[in-house]
Amino acid sequence: MVRKDDSRIIEVVHSVCCGLDVHKDKVSAYLIFYDANGNEQSDVKEFGTFTDDLIRMREWLLAHACPVLAMESTGVYWRPVYNILEDYLRVILVNPRDMKNVPGRKTDISDSKWLAGLLKHGLLRGSFIPPREVRQWRDLTRMRRRYVQTASDYRRRTQKLFESANIKIDSVVADLFGVSGRHLMNLLVSGQEISLSAVQSCIQGRLKRSDMEIFRAIQGFFNDHHRFQLRSLLRMVQHLEDEIACISNQIRSLMSGHEDVLERLKETHGISEIASRDILAELGPTLEAFPTDAALASWSGLCPGNNESAGKRRSGKSPVFKHHLKTIMVEVAWAAVRTKGSYYKDKYHRLKYRIGAKKALIAVAHRILKAIYRIIKEGAHFRDLGEEYLTLRNKSKKVQRLKKQAQMLGFELVPQTA
Repeated sequence: MVRKDDSRIIEVVHSVCCGLDVHKDKVSAYLIFYDANGNEQSDVKEFGTFTDDLIRMREWLLAHACPVLAMESTGVYWRPVYNILEDYLRVILVNPRDMKNVPGRKTDISDSKWLAGLLKHGLLRGSFIPPREVRQWRDLTRMRRRYVQTASDYRRRTQKLFESANIKIDSVVADLFGVSGRHLMNLLVSGQEISLSAVQSCIQGRLKRSDMEIFRAIQGFFNDHHRFQLRSLLRMVQHLEDEIACISNQIRSLMSGHEDVLERLKETHGISEIASRDILAELGPTLEAFPTDAALASWSGLCPGNNESAGKRRSGKSPVFKHHLKTIMVEVAWAAVRTKGSYYKDKYHRLKYRIGAKKALIAVAHRILKAIYRIIKEGAHFRDLGEEYLTLRNKSKKVQRLKKQAQMLGFELVPQTA
């Protein structure tokens, strides 16, 4: 008979370990270790989150020769703890959904104790934390993406302002913030008299609309109130564009040693200069944490989830709903399916007919990510299978099926000679 408190039926993987429950202002730590007689002991402490508090916690862990710890955190509060402990012991960052505690028994101390117990027996799966260099790439690429989104928001506000002032510049130029569009907006800001000759001096290159149509489009109910708003919006857009250019230069500088893999990534359909650097920043240059391409696809949320019970398949939605890499790959897939004569375009339209546009796009993104895995980890070059690949893959079976259908209709298929 096994006692209720006998845990020897489960193998002990880490005899000395610690569990941390991390919050904004407090860290609860539960340490498991063995005394000189080989008896299991535990120690519970709470620390602040200032740097000197975290250093005291590190010294406490090192004094007990703790080689590994697991922590669970809300938001980004794990980062200060990880900065202090990264170079001294192994840190496992745990997703809360992977370590659910017993309902109704939840406190900070009990959570840390539960973490330490699971870690002791090797029952925890850590999140992917890239090296410090790659984390810096991530911070910059994600900052650039947010700035680009903010700049787009201000451009939309500018368009909304023009609609309220009876100005129709975006109806006569392809890009409101292109060269001609910016010159026309500067003309409005300057307060000069709007004449046909002034409009003609603002036009650069060839536009589809005539000069007179552009002149008519810039006539409206535009007064000093709208002019003040337009100046403010243009200053914000210009400031954001300058910051985006500065961040892009810094990203290129930090990634200067990985031009080879970046060039190979850009060979893939749909991957631009910016997308290649965003992907490398999310994954890193080695992919050591992902043993297979399937593991990478599962981590990024680009493959279906498994939900089966009693032989019945339930919802196959991926448990990963929001992921930075997933967003990037969907944008890449949109560009790839518009590439003429490509395998991805043909595959997308075949799947779209059966499962719908959104699921088909996720499937294409999944296939592109598998190609990226080979490019980064194995040093391979991208090779497009071609638009005819799926048609010619099972040529003999398709010919046999067409022959049977022709015979049923009273015809006979004859091979075409060269």
